[in-house]
Parts: sequence; structure tokens; C-alpha cells
Amino acid sequence: MTLSLYDTMTRSKREFVPRDPKRVSMYVCGPTVYNFAHIGNFRPVVVFDLLFRVLRDAYGAEAVLYAANVTDVDDKINKKAADEGVPIATITDRYLEAYNADAAALGALKPTFQPRVTETMDAIIAMIGRLIDNGAAYAAEGHVLFDTQAYPDYGKLSGRPMDEMVAGARVDVAPYKRHPADFVLWKPSKENEPEWGSPWGQGRPGWHIECSAMIEQVLGLPIDIHGGGIDLVFPHHENEMAQGCCADHVDTYARWWLHNGFLNMGEEKMSKSLGNVALAHELIGSYPGEAIRWALLAGHYRAPLEWTGDLIEQAKRSLDRLYGVLQDVARTVRDRAVQLPAIVDWQVQDQLRASGLLAALDDDLNTPAAFSALFALGNGVRAALMAEQWSAVALQRAALLEGANLMGFLCADPDAWFQGGADDDLKVKVEALIAARADARAAKDWPQADRIRDELAQLNVEVMDGPAGATWRIKE
Repeated sequence: MTLSLYDTMTRSKREFVPRDPKRVSMYVCGPTVYNFAHIGNFRPVVVFDLLFRVLRDAYGAEAVLYAANVTDVDDKINKKAADEGVPIATITDRYLEAYNADAAALGALKPTFQPRVTETMDAIIAMIGRLIDNGAAYAAEGHVLFDTQAYPDYGKLSGRPMDEMVAGARVDVAPYKRHPADFVLWKPSKENEPEWGSPWGQGRPGWHIECSAMIEQVLGLPIDIHGGGIDLVFPHHENEMAQGCCADHVDTYARWWLHNGFLNMGEEKMSKSLGNVALAHELIGSYPGEAIRWALLAGHYRAPLEWTGDLIEQAKRSLDRLYGVLQDVARTVRDRAVQLPAIVDWQVQDQLRASGLLAALDDDLNTPAAFSALFALGNGVRAALMAEQWSAVALQRAALLEGANLMGFLCADPDAWFQGGADDDLKVKVEALIAARADARAAKDWPQADRIRDELAQLNVEVMDGPAGATWRIKE
């Protein structure tokens, strides 16, 4: 199978062929670090992490370069710092650390590069200078603006006519603009705002030029894939492409444009401004990161996804089902003293291909179909286990783990997964009670064994007895 991805520019699904298979490049717009990110912010993180994994699997880990930027210059950051009476770096460092911790909890691999705006200022200023030299930008009253009339393809990505773009961008029709759609590349800083020196005066960059400069600095043009949320198609990505092409006289900025759909809370897009947000930081305290990741991938990435309590609970139950298969294998192998045969990689890959999981991922990251393939593999493991077909158990289990790990799942120990709701004190208490119950059973003191089992039940603990001893889990 070959990987096919839906390209926003061509409005079609196309076979993905990188410019250089030994250097596959992808850029995704990252966070503005002024507060904890809500779960909607993490949908692109998880979606493009999955694509990162699929690309690494296809081309090799060292061949794939993934950059996800950090915006650490912004009005909201300035306000947060002023409100708390702390330096701006205190805010940005605090929330970037929290963001990265939340992303890791959701199983996101660390990007190859995580450039920050404040560390890219020289490149930003240099790019603006080239745009002016190339006749695509102009200085006016302390500002530098991009001349949208200098780029004939302006509007091609979003497919919007100029009058609609002007209205949609809610642009400030300042008197120094040559055209209402022209947008800011550099602007004077206000009092107590961070500022940098430039040929056009002290100031700071506009939002769009930041990504263009970071892409050029860490990846170079053209890149293979540019990703982000569907809300960024216009004006952000439209403006990015215009700047990048005009600054360096290139025809292609990104060879594929990928955009994920909104995560909705009820009927509205999840948004801090609307106040209808669920913070990932808080959800991670209540649910395993893998369950949140599963929920974010439950629908196709290009479609809107409604975030509900039922969605995350269903995700947890789905993973319980698969972890339960792994736990049953471990328990049965231990109880029967079975040595599972070794499985070679080509056998696992053949089994994965037969399952349809790889084909599903290659079909524009069709995660619902990939999840169905995982369940089918899990059913195959259980059927082989019941039939005591140990070679089939080993092969199906290896394929289940390989496919799930490729998607960022089944990375925990099965026992630890089911005991994840127990703190250390509860675990010590439960283990002591199970040991005491085992002693009572050995002494044939059945009333005492039953009393201990009832006490465990009151702790919301389910005990599973086997020939080699008992295991336990926190009940739903």
C-alpha cells in the first residue's frame, strides 16, 4: 500500500511522494503559550503525531523532520505577564513546560524541532527585508505590510475571492495600507511590550511572518507537509504561503496541506473565548493519556468531532478491552507455564497487512478503520488463546502490539493499566489484603477469605483468581 493524504490545496486525496525520501519534512502550527491548552488544541497535536509515526515507519525515524513551533510573542502573553506582575519569559516557560508535559501524556512523540519566535527574530527581520527588496512588501508609518496585490495566487489555498477574504480576516483598514487585505509583517510595540530593533524601527513581528521564517530556518522550502487546524487555512496559512513564496521566489511552499476538523463542545467550536473548554491538563488527572488520545482519534481527522463524557468513557472501555486481551495472555501463559514461540518481524508485518490496519492508516489516516483492525487482532488473540494455539497466540499478540504501538497505544503494562486508579497507599493495602486472603484460602478458612474479598470489593477492587495466584484491577 502507498500513503494517500487529502491535500487542502488541490481539494483531493493524492498519493504522498516526498521530495526526498531521505529527508521528509513536516511543519505544524503549535501553541501560543499563555495558559494551559484545552483539549481542542491537542487534536492537531495527536493527529499529526500519528502522521509523524506513520511517516517514520515508512521512511525511517532519522529521515523524517517534524517541526512544531511555539509562539512566545503575543498580546495575550503580554497581558498575562502584566496581570501577574512577572517577566514575560516566566509565563512562556511555565506554559510551554505544561504543554509539552500534556503532549507527552497523550503519547505525542517529541518533534524534531520546536522553534520559538523569540529565537527566530533575526530570520524574521531578514525575511521581511527580502520581501521589501522583492517588491512584495512596503514600509509605512513604522509598520511593514505585505502587498497582497504582488502575489497573483493570493486566495488559492482557501479558495476565497478577495472581498470575502477582506471581510473574513476582519482586517484593520488603516490609512497607510495600499489595499485593505494587506497585512502586517512588522509593527511598533506599545508601551511595556517586548520590542526588537529593526531597519523599520523598534517593534515586533506580525503573527503570519513568524511561521514563514521558522519554516525557512529549520526545514527550508518547499516542505513536504504543512499541517494545522481547519481554522488556520485563512488567513494564517494563506498569508504564510504568500510570504514564503514571494520572499524566496519559489512556486511551491508546501507540497501537501493537511487540516484537521474542529473539536466541538456541544454545537460550538471549543474555544477559550467562548468559555466552553475542557483543559487537557485537568483531563489527564482523571483519565489515562491513552484514553484521551483514543478519543481524539475516534473520528476521521478531517471531520468535526464532538467532545462529550461518553466519548472519553467509550475510549477507556475500548482500551480496557485490548489491555484485557494482553492481560489474559500473560495470565494464561504464566498459569500454564507456556513458553510462547519467537516471532520474526516479517511474520508480524504480514499479519498487520492482513488485518487491514496499515491499509487504513495509509488511506488518509482512517483511524476508525484502524481501530476496527485492532479489535479484530484482539479477537484473533483471544480465539487462539481459547484454542491453545500458542504459535497463533504469539503472532496475533505481536501484531496487535505492533499495530497499537504504531498508533501510540498499548504502551503500558496491562496490570498497571487496570490499577491506574489506585494510588500507592491503596496498592499496598490491596496487595496486603490479597496476600492475607491467599493465606486464609490455603488454611481453608473460607469465611475469612470471603470477608477479605468483601473488603476488597468495598475498595472498588475486583480480584481474578488463577492457578498461579490472584491479580486485581480497579472496577469501572
